[in-house]
Amino acid sequence: MIKTILIFLIIYYPLMSQVWIPDLGDGTYKNPIIFADYSDPDVVRVGDDFYMTSSSFNCLPALPILHSKDLVNWELINHAVKKFDDPLFDIPQHGNGVWAPSIRYHNNAFYIYWGDPDRGIFMVKTDDPYGDWEDPVLVKKAYGNIDPCPLWDDDGKVYLVHAFAHSRAGVKSLLQINELSADGTHIIDKGRIVFDGHDSYPTIEGPKIYKKNGYYYIFAPAGGVPTGWQTVLRSKNIYGPYEDKIVLEQGSTKINGPHQGGWVEFANGENWFIHFQDKNAYGRIVHLNPVFWKNDWPLMGEDYDGNGIGEPVTKYRKPEVNKTYPIKTPQTTDEFSDTKLGLQWQWQANYSNKWYSLSEYPDNIRLYAIENSTSFNNLFMIPNMLLQKFPAETFIVTTKMKPHLNQKGEQAGLIVMGLDYACIRILNQGEKYHLEYATCMGAEDNNKEKIVSEVLINQDEIYLQVKIENGALCHFRYSINGNDFKDVGKVFKAREGKWIGAKIGFYCIAPRNSRDQDYIDVDWFRFTK
Repeated sequence: MIKTILIFLIIYYPLMSQVWIPDLGDGTYKNPIIFADYSDPDVVRVGDDFYMTSSSFNCLPALPILHSKDLVNWELINHAVKKFDDPLFDIPQHGNGVWAPSIRYHNNAFYIYWGDPDRGIFMVKTDDPYGDWEDPVLVKKAYGNIDPCPLWDDDGKVYLVHAFAHSRAGVKSLLQINELSADGTHIIDKGRIVFDGHDSYPTIEGPKIYKKNGYYYIFAPAGGVPTGWQTVLRSKNIYGPYEDKIVLEQGSTKINGPHQGGWVEFANGENWFIHFQDKNAYGRIVHLNPVFWKNDWPLMGEDYDGNGIGEPVTKYRKPEVNKTYPIKTPQTTDEFSDTKLGLQWQWQANYSNKWYSLSEYPDNIRLYAIENSTSFNNLFMIPNMLLQKFPAETFIVTTKMKPHLNQKGEQAGLIVMGLDYACIRILNQGEKYHLEYATCMGAEDNNKEKIVSEVLINQDEIYLQVKIENGALCHFRYSINGNDFKDVGKVFKAREGKWIGAKIGFYCIAPRNSRDQDYIDVDWFRFTK
């Protein structure tokens, strides 16, 4: 009965988070507008609709597509890339893959460009952001070219600006422009460096290029992710020379960075800027700031100290869109009542539909115990780990599992994953199940897990829970009846992953040379305060 009521609420109120709502309901909003790791966001306006994408690195499906009618209430609607065609991504490539995309709309088509630091600059397009996107096209084969953004100019020429990853290219703090073919599918020149930020704008990156009032503008953060600021460059010539101005800084606020994002202009003349703030284990969360133009320069946020540089707002009036839209937030809670996997879920690598089923046991997700083929000492390189982003600073996740793990060594559990991780899991140790709480510090370095506590259980179903407190402090618990929860060990402090925030979810694996494929059934996965 309880689950029936919850499913009813999810059907009719499917996109309202219980843990973070930026729309204050009185014509104002609070930042962040998305308290989740949508890193390197970029946004485009198409009529009365707004579309956003962000980095996804090694997580699949990749390139999330979000939609909004007012820049405050966002819904996750799709992913532009389901899998990578490179078998390298069949195992987790932590920190690699999709870096800092840009999204644009041109001639009735949506385009997304992104940089893969090891392969080059790619583009994918569609005429329907809710539908299938075309296969990615390699626009520029290069090593260390990142953060690309296109511009279709008034004369029909197409340009692409990008930055450099020092780890691959050996240089940074430079911005380069290439000319593209008319269809935007490949470069047609060797490119020119148009700005050198070594003296005043170290680590300038994440460029977004626009044209307004005869000026070419490049919006680009500098100074590093946690400590930097927003710079804007302008020139009457696409290749410069460019004037420069700092337009947004942390100042007296608690919003560090503030780092790269995208600018949108409304038909009514309003201007807004979406960017991220690095919050360590919580990832790179999304903020919205007003933009004001003066003397052909933008100023973002509010200039609290009168120095001519804006600072991020924490609360502000909502954008004027002449209508009030329903409150929406990116999806989190999942009752597994659909026939398709929820868009909030991502795997650590290219995935197989054989890893799970939503039809074998209705209103549940069945995760199969996939053979662990890695030689790692821990779970860091397990591809079949189903995870989603932290959605707020404080929250509780509770899930109900029914194990069917009949072979010794099979395990399944609830995990908080990052460069360090912790999990509470059901483990077959022979004739009976054991409940283990394990942590791993320095998982990327192949360090071994530590078993913190262990309990013998003999249940057909079990409830697992983790409570996240300020500072990403995680309390793991379990229950045999869903009401009385017991702590399993000391508090674990979540840590970010490789260029991403910590993620939460579950997994099911079997030891090598497994005879049969057993499984767990997960009834639901709920986020509450």
